[in-house]
Amino acid sequence: MIDWPSRYGRHVLESVDSTLDEAVRRLPVQGPEWILAKRQTRARGRRGRSWSMQIGNFAGTLILPVAEPPALVALRSFVASLALREACIAATGREDVFSLKWPNDVLLRGCKLAGILLERLDQDHLAIGIGVNLVAAPRPDQVEPGAVPPVALNTIGHKIAPEDFLNLLADAYARYEDQFTTFGFAPIRAAWLSHAARLGEVITARTNQVEMSGTFADVDETGQLVLETPKGRVPIPAADVYF
Repeated sequence: MIDWPSRYGRHVLESVDSTLDEAVRRLPVQGPEWILAKRQTRARGRRGRSWSMQIGNFAGTLILPVAEPPALVALRSFVASLALREACIAATGREDVFSLKWPNDVLLRGCKLAGILLERLDQDHLAIGIGVNLVAAPRPDQVEPGAVPPVALNTIGHKIAPEDFLNLLADAYARYEDQFTTFGFAPIRAAWLSHAARLGEVITARTNQVEMSGTFADVDETGQLVLETPKGRVPIPAADVYF
C-alpha cells in the first residue's frame, strides 16, 4: 500500500478540458497539488500538439510552487521523468523494459509510453502535465511521421487504474523532488543518464530551424542534449529527437 505523500494535494475529476487548463483555474495554491482527470476533452502535448486521450489512460498535472530561476525550474522535466519511470516499474514489476528519451518521454521497449509537458503558470507556479498510455495508444495516423511509435502499458500484460497509478507517481515524484531541492541537479542527471535511451548511438535532433545528427554523448549540467558531431560537441537546449 503506497501512502500518499504529505504536503501534496489530490484532486480527481470525472471530466475536464485539460488538466493543464484546470491548473491555471486553481491558482494560487500554497503547496503542491495533483490533478487527475478521468476524461479530457482538449488535451495537448508539446508545442500545442493535440494529445489523444483514451478513457482509462492517465492524464494528470502537478501544480508546483517554485522559487528558483527559470533555468533550474525547467530541470524538473528530468525529475518528473525519473518519477514516471519508477511509477511504471512499481506498476509492473518490470525494470528492464523502461527507458528515458530526451527531453521528456518514457519509453516501453523503445516505443513511447508517456510524455511530460512543463508550463510556467505564473512567476510562482509550475505545471507538470503527464500523459501515460495505460490501456490504449494513439493510432499511427495520430502521431507525427518519423516519431517514436506509441505503445500502451497493458501490452506487457499489466493493468492499472489511473487513480492507482497516480498514487505510485505522486509517491515517486515527492521523493525525487526532495532529492532535487536538497542536492541539486547532479544526482538527478546521473540517474537520468543511467536510464537514457540511445546513449552512445546516433540520433537526430530537429528544431524549427535546423536538423542535426550525431552521437548522443551526454546531457550537460544545464539539461542540454549534447551531440558528438564531425564539428565537435554541440549542446542543444530544445529539440525533438528522432531515432
